[in-house]
Amino acid sequence: MPPETVASPPAAFRRGIVASLPFQLVIVPFGLLFGVVATEAGLGVAEAMGFSILVIAGASQFTAVQMLDQGAPTLVILATALAVNLRMAMYSASLTPHLGAAKLWQRALVAYANVDQTYVSSIAEYEKRPDMALAEKLAFFAGTAAITCPLWVAATLAGALAGDRIPSSLGLDFALPITFLAMVAPMLRTVAHVAAAGVSVVGALVLAGMPAGTGLLVAALAAMVTGAAVERAMERRG
Repeated sequence: MPPETVASPPAAFRRGIVASLPFQLVIVPFGLLFGVVATEAGLGVAEAMGFSILVIAGASQFTAVQMLDQGAPTLVILATALAVNLRMAMYSASLTPHLGAAKLWQRALVAYANVDQTYVSSIAEYEKRPDMALAEKLAFFAGTAAITCPLWVAATLAGALAGDRIPSSLGLDFALPITFLAMVAPMLRTVAHVAAAGVSVVGALVLAGMPAGTGLLVAALAAMVTGAAVERAMERRG
């Protein structure tokens, strides 16, 4: 076994913390911005915190709050937020070969903390170190979540309490696109990935005029269908 694959759970936990550190640079402004947007949309501090603690998925939270502010129907809000969060199901499927043998309570905790930042950090480590033991993989994932999740909740609380006292000149809205660019760009490793990303971008722009943000829902579905179709076509070609 190569030396770099030898580790213990505590060492893997520390590596997970280190791997997640770059993402914390945008977690804080991302969380602050959500807290501000949520309170401006009419949610109380407790409601905003419940959103971040229970949902813990920034993109769908922003989507739902913005659609709520626009007066969209509840079913449309739920369907759109679900479409945005469908990537979590794909994340889970990707992690199953690595963590599927864990105990039920461990898998439940992983499912709760399985967000963009923890997934990207963990799957990259698992692919880099394929000989990691299950305990080490769980410890690494826990390390990625140890700072990411509490910091997201704390930043949301700060933003909700501060409200409009945070000056717009800070430009906190930069955090949303920067976060997803940092996560998505390294993952575009196949033609199917690039095709799905391209369709999602073009679809979201072309369909931006659809009511209540439904264009985002259509664009997401089109991107998933495109990615699956390209993947099958590539497999048939060998």
